[in-house]
Amino acid sequence: MYVGCRGPLNLSEIPQPKLPFKPVTNRVILVVLENQKYGAIIGNPRAPYLNSLARRYAVAANFFANTHPSIGDYFMLTTGQIISNDLVFQGIVQDDNIVRELGQHSMDWKAYAESIPEPGYTGDRAYPYAKTHVPFAYFADIIQFPSQALKMVGTDTLQSDVALDDLPAFVYITPDQLHNMHDCASGVPKTCTNDDKIADGDAWLQTTLQPIINSPTFEAHNTLLLITWDESFDKDFENGGGHIPVIVVSPDVKPGYVSQTFFQHQSALRLMEDRLGLPVNLGDAVGAPSMQEFFQTPTP
Repeated sequence: MYVGCRGPLNLSEIPQPKLPFKPVTNRVILVVLENQKYGAIIGNPRAPYLNSLARRYAVAANFFANTHPSIGDYFMLTTGQIISNDLVFQGIVQDDNIVRELGQHSMDWKAYAESIPEPGYTGDRAYPYAKTHVPFAYFADIIQFPSQALKMVGTDTLQSDVALDDLPAFVYITPDQLHNMHDCASGVPKTCTNDDKIADGDAWLQTTLQPIINSPTFEAHNTLLLITWDESFDKDFENGGGHIPVIVVSPDVKPGYVSQTFFQHQSALRLMEDRLGLPVNLGDAVGAPSMQEFFQTPTP
């Protein structure tokens, strides 16, 4: 359930994070991109970096988003529920979510959102930043505890945090509208092609993600990097949100593995909970098909 901004909001039952935070053992990094179908990415020469990761690590070839438009998919990835399909949604989400789950198990998190106007920003209409791509900004936990809101920051400190081994257990990375394959970062908008959007995003990802993968902490913390898309093209409604690629990067993934198992975003959420050692209890993640087939030594 959620409570709209106009209604009364009782936050007294939102639990505080349990301190101190545990040292990071396993780490999960979730990267979410925009509005591309599987065939537009996998095998496309305009996305050389993403395809190099897919070849070296693993890809889910039968993965489908849950819904259109995108906001419901972002909620599915973090709460296990669609919550809303309203792109001007103004509600405050009180449902259990991954931030709350982490806090109750003494684990920390951080969201790196490119072009966010300031740390802790919960507003909208700040293009090229998009609140609808940062689901944490809707959570009651963020409103109740300002220290939680301040964990939503820009991407400008990401590389220094990597170098200092200062990333928390759960990391969320979202490019802005110019780099998430929604719009073009280069060229004239009227002549921008979908391949141009893909090329701009691919270049941004290489600059942003490769230093993380190259860092010794990537293997030391048994890092799982999930690269997914919110939804497919807006005319692709297959299984709700259309066919999307999901690339699974980790030191223990089966090299070059291509899964044909049917998955949706709730399975990605289950995988993240599994990897972090959390109980799988968020919405549709409970009972979702497991993605442990991607790994050489599956989590029990």
